[in-house]
Amino acid sequence: MEIQLNYIEKGVGEPLVLLHGNNESSTYFIHQINFFSKYFRVIAPDTRGHGSSPRGYANFSISRFADDLSSFLDSLDIPSANILGFSDGGNIAVTFALRYPSKVIRLILNGANIDPSGVKPFVQIPIKIGYAVSSLFANFSENAAKNSEMLGLMVNEPYIPASELNSISVPTLVIVGSRDIIKYSHSRLIYRSIPNAEYKTIRGGHFIAYDNPREFNSAVFRFLKKRSETSI
Repeated sequence: MEIQLNYIEKGVGEPLVLLHGNNESSTYFIHQINFFSKYFRVIAPDTRGHGSSPRGYANFSISRFADDLSSFLDSLDIPSANILGFSDGGNIAVTFALRYPSKVIRLILNGANIDPSGVKPFVQIPIKIGYAVSSLFANFSENAAKNSEMLGLMVNEPYIPASELNSISVPTLVIVGSRDIIKYSHSRLIYRSIPNAEYKTIRGGHFIAYDNPREFNSAVFRFLKKRSETSI
């Protein structure tokens, strides 16, 4: 069942969609919305069950979120867009590019992973513990149920074979923090598996778009501008 996603929109021009991470909202991208809206039509939706978007009754999964994004773009009469996804938003972006390739102009993957093993153990182990505990109490507590659902996205998803990334033909930028929670080898695997990809490291941790917006925005803008000029 389709739902109406809450979103922020600013600027005009070629669409640039920003997809936030797990248990976040579109406000994570405040520095990107203000910067990129000078050059693009920036659209930052809240994922189903995140921010101010309703939960609905459909399954809570990365694939469901990708389908939501397709319906969302259709509702705005946007046939294709540049997609920038952060963390779980990056996982949604990968899934979306695989399921709806004609709807992607260029792809930016920030701190994404294609399976849970791509997350460093010091982060993933507490997530697994939190998921196990919250799942035990999910039937007795609304907060526990929500935590279980959110953490479950990181424990159980995604599972995308690296070989499938070979079908992504659009220009792609894989951009990560120098101290990211995603394993360096995993980010490089994603980069090497996408035929038309570039790789960029920015100083900082997982949240470089928020913590180091000047370098992050500059790198993404150079990618978008260069690739735009190349396609003319």
